[in-house]
Amino acid sequence: MTDTPTDASAPPKPRNLFSALELDPRLLGMIGAFVVICLIFNFLTDGRFMTPRNIFNLTIQTASVAIMATGMVFVIVTRNIDLSVGSLLATCSAIMAMTQTWLMPDWLGLGLNHPATMPVAVLVGILAGFTIGAFQGWLIGYLTIPAFIVTLGGYLVWRNVSWHLTKGQTIGPLDENFQLFGGINGTLGETWSWVFAAVAIAVSFFALFRSRRAQVAHEFPVKPIWAELVIGAIIAAAILGLVAILNAYEIPTARLQRLYEARGQVLPAGTIEGYGIPISVLVLIVIAIIMTVVAQRTRLGRYIFAAGGNPEAAELAGINTRLLTVKVFAIMGVLCAISAIVASSRQTFHSNDIGTLDELRVIAAAVIGGTALAGGLGTIYGAILGALIMQSLQSGMAMVGVDAPYQNMVVGSVLVLAVFIDIVYRRRTGDKT
Repeated sequence: MTDTPTDASAPPKPRNLFSALELDPRLLGMIGAFVVICLIFNFLTDGRFMTPRNIFNLTIQTASVAIMATGMVFVIVTRNIDLSVGSLLATCSAIMAMTQTWLMPDWLGLGLNHPATMPVAVLVGILAGFTIGAFQGWLIGYLTIPAFIVTLGGYLVWRNVSWHLTKGQTIGPLDENFQLFGGINGTLGETWSWVFAAVAIAVSFFALFRSRRAQVAHEFPVKPIWAELVIGAIIAAAILGLVAILNAYEIPTARLQRLYEARGQVLPAGTIEGYGIPISVLVLIVIAIIMTVVAQRTRLGRYIFAAGGNPEAAELAGINTRLLTVKVFAIMGVLCAISAIVASSRQTFHSNDIGTLDELRVIAAAVIGGTALAGGLGTIYGAILGALIMQSLQSGMAMVGVDAPYQNMVVGSVLVLAVFIDIVYRRRTGDKT
């Protein structure tokens, strides 16, 4: 069997580089928009925007919203919406903070920084997010209450449940092991970051090879070998570039000395170390891979996109769309809990305003990333890139000195513009999804 199609039905040979690479035009557009945003703010801030320190901060600030945006893709694909994600994040954060500072010390006699405190808190938070998400999904799927109404109610209810649980007080500091998920307090370091980069590149090339072999086995058209190599080189360059930038952000000498003393070592004179990949970013990468596999390789993923594309046909095909709705919102609840772990550990405490306006950011990230509000279409990587664009806008405006109200005005305007561009794109391509 040859590596390229030879039958008469084979598509014409690509005429240029981009058609040969078969890259998604919307993906290229988002990458182009991100690059333009970075260049503009880098110019306006006299080169401060694209420093290793700011890029490091940008990644850890993006992680929480991006994690929830991956779940919002499934929600919007099924023609629903979730306006409660920020409030649910706050409730999960409050529950985990209380578990660490009250439940574990008072009930179990295990105080902060005990090895069991962090795992128990994480488990309790995820169970809370799963339960609340599944409950909202049950209201939507089985009681047929519109998702807009249920989650709008959840937006009000869960924000104030969080306030009630903590009596309006800030809770902290949180467990030191728990704080590892926040970013600055938990990184892989330079050596392990390079190891991760090598593994990620190897996995990426294996995935490209496996995908090509599957296409050949099923006699589908495949890209030229050089196109596959170019895509692999782009992926490798992106991974190595990101790791190099994150490793270039140096740990302050005083902090590095404390780290060495905690290990019972003496800091050698002149030692310089970089932070490397934040653990919160590593969590985002793992979740992105899992959600992509669910979307593309599992029955649940096929059901989600089928039900979003045509709910009536999905029901006739035997898909239990009511139970599917419960599963989708349960997944969203779990991701809100994981985002709560990242957000509260980055702050090192729980606060009442945690997750405020995250509803806007998460929905905007998914929509800017190409998720169709009409349902049936969306990508995980697009949502993450959308979250990165949104955070870049906000961080850049903050560095320039734009007040928070004006930042939100820009975010809202970008959301409307993204939807308009998506509508125009679908009209021109004939995509009615």
